[in-house]
Amino acid sequence: MRIELEKRSERSKTLAWASPLIAVAATMVTGAIVFALLGKPPLKALWVFFVEPFSSVWSIEELIVKATPLILIGVGLSVSYRANVWNIGAEGQLTVGALFGAAVPILVQGGNTPLTLVLMLALGVLGGMIWALIPAMLKIRTGANEILVSLMLVYVAQLLLDWLVRGPWRDPHGYNFPKSVAFEDWQTMPTLGDGRLNIGIVIALVVAVALAVLMRRTIKGYEVRVMGEAPRAGRFAGFSADRMVVFSFLVSGGLAGLAGVIEVASTVGQLQPNISPGYGFTAIIVAFLGRLDPLGVVVAALMLAVSYLGGEAAQIALGISDKAARVFQGILLFWVLACDTLILYRPRLVWGTTAEPAR
Repeated sequence: MRIELEKRSERSKTLAWASPLIAVAATMVTGAIVFALLGKPPLKALWVFFVEPFSSVWSIEELIVKATPLILIGVGLSVSYRANVWNIGAEGQLTVGALFGAAVPILVQGGNTPLTLVLMLALGVLGGMIWALIPAMLKIRTGANEILVSLMLVYVAQLLLDWLVRGPWRDPHGYNFPKSVAFEDWQTMPTLGDGRLNIGIVIALVVAVALAVLMRRTIKGYEVRVMGEAPRAGRFAGFSADRMVVFSFLVSGGLAGLAGVIEVASTVGQLQPNISPGYGFTAIIVAFLGRLDPLGVVVAALMLAVSYLGGEAAQIALGISDKAARVFQGILLFWVLACDTLILYRPRLVWGTTAEPAR
């Protein structure tokens, strides 16, 4: 006896949009079981993890702060994945974007005007694009697998960051700690209120709406959808697969770089060996949970931001590891993929064995 997946003749649109909610519910049930196995009260643990992040104005602001980079990276990846181009290296593009943007306050002395921040953001986008262009060009020129190349470049970018903050860009007055000079005034993102909430969220929402319009109302969006769903038909229509690879990597890489420079110019405030808790990888889950739709990604990013804030709260209230958030993100990705698979395929039991072909 074995289980086979038989492709369904047609996909249910209702289930396609309901599957993220089913995946979230299944994640909470699985999480309750995990907490019980760890000897923690499941209901209290789920309350701390999923409800407390909404319990105060401060926590809601922190939730939005953590969702900002996830929105920016997630909407870029949603376009890329919709085109069937698999950029897995957004974390590296985020890092290089942060390096390019941070070069302005670190290397340019006395530059502290609104133009400084604009230049930092522009360089962040440029840095992410340049880093994303490497796997794109290798795929086009040599047929290299973009998944492997973009993923390996993450570690190159992180090692480059580590070398710079421990060497050439280390703060000479920082008591030998591996960090750059602190950013100040127009080298940081203007805040909205007295907390850490900043205009990065406004930029992220504008980008999400702009990409939603592009995907639904423009020829380029139609090209992205066609090349992702029916590349052969796209070639007959005159669309170029190579140009689509470059476009997808430039969009997703540029937005990841923008997320990187916003992160170091707001919550971090300087370059350090670690500037991201894995936003580039978490955004992959965000893109799929948002059904590869830019506006859906905004909602999904807020949901995934809960796992970061809830994980921090669970460390204090329950004494569990800081890796709990990663565990929940992994469980959520599993259930998202499982639900999507069952929407496209029908499982069936097959009895007996297949006969060997005659020799």
